[in-house]
Amino acid sequence: MSKKNIKLIAFAGSTRRASVNKQLVKIAANGAEDAGADVTYIDLADYPMPFYDGDLEADGGYPENALKLKALFREHDGFLIASPEYNSGYSAVLKNTIDWISRPATKDEPPLAAFDGKYASLMAAAPGALGGLRGLYQLRELLMNINVTVLPKMRAVNFALKAFDENGQLTDPATEAAVKALGAQTVAAAA
Repeated sequence: MSKKNIKLIAFAGSTRRASVNKQLVKIAANGAEDAGADVTYIDLADYPMPFYDGDLEADGGYPENALKLKALFREHDGFLIASPEYNSGYSAVLKNTIDWISRPATKDEPPLAAFDGKYASLMAAAPGALGGLRGLYQLRELLMNINVTVLPKMRAVNFALKAFDENGQLTDPATEAAVKALGAQTVAAAA
């Protein structure tokens, strides 16, 4: 598989319109595109779903938006994920998305079809001194448990409310280069 054939999904675990994590993942997506990948940016706010419920699933209530996301995830080779940190963990909307998409939608669907064998790079932006790093370790563990190869280099952008300019770009060139490198490393690994 050549780098030109690599398809990645980029998204943030936030539905907030002014999310710094949405800004951050777009920078990583630019790095992946520069490395030759086709990147699909999605906003989880466009895919509202109820909280995962086994009874709802058993009654055939697999949400339409979960089916749409699952189809997107299945046709891509990997993920660029920017996760906000809430109370030292990743967001509920991110966990709920993963929970729904990880479930088989039909009896014929292989287990973890949307995640198995995929690659991911993780990043976070948060207003605190650690930049969301604590939540990334939890997210890394979750993704590895569902057969995603999570690449070792992660990036946490601290004091994020001051780290971006009015155009959504990082003000520190070294940090911007490191975030773009996350996109490039995902392309290289998936290739």
